[in-house]
This record gives sequence, structure tokens and C-alpha cells, in this order.
Amino acid sequence: MSDIYRVQGPLTLDTVKSQIPALDGMLAQGDVIVDLSCVTETDSSAAALLLAWCRSAKNAERTIKLVDVPEGLRRLIAVYGLGELLPLSV
Repeated sequence: MSDIYRVQGPLTLDTVKSQIPALDGMLAQGDVIVDLSCVTETDSSAAALLLAWCRSAKNAERTIKLVDVPEGLRRLIAVYGLGELLPLSV
């Protein structure tokens, strides 16, 4: 069973630094579902954060699943060609 981590508020250059280590403890326990439904604002640093989280999950030999990704962030992911690297849920 996976734990759920709910991200709330903006994921922008000003906020992602505090989010980077957020999953470490959860990944130590098991797989994680990241719920992005309450994200209010994003920029390119949000895509970088998702990549960092996926790298952390891989290093911990865990899986991560990104759900309810805001449309604006989905567009950024597409523009940067990251769709194949990020485990986005439909």
C-alpha cells in the first residue's frame, strides 16, 4: 500500500526548496502517491521538483505516482519533453 503526500499551495521558485526533502521519510517507509490537486501555482521549478522526487524514489528503490497534476504543470511537462520521465496518472 502507498502513502499519500498532498502538496498544497504554490510550487514555484520561492517554494520548491522547502518541498525537496518532503518525501524522504515517506519513501523510507514505502511507495508514495503524490496528490497535486491542491497546487495553486506552478512554474518550471515545479517540474524540476517532480524530477528530483522521482530520482529520490528510484534511489530508495520505491515507486512514486503523481496524481491530479494541474493542467498548467502538465503543459510545462509536455513543453520540456518530460512526460516519459515522470509517472503521471491520467
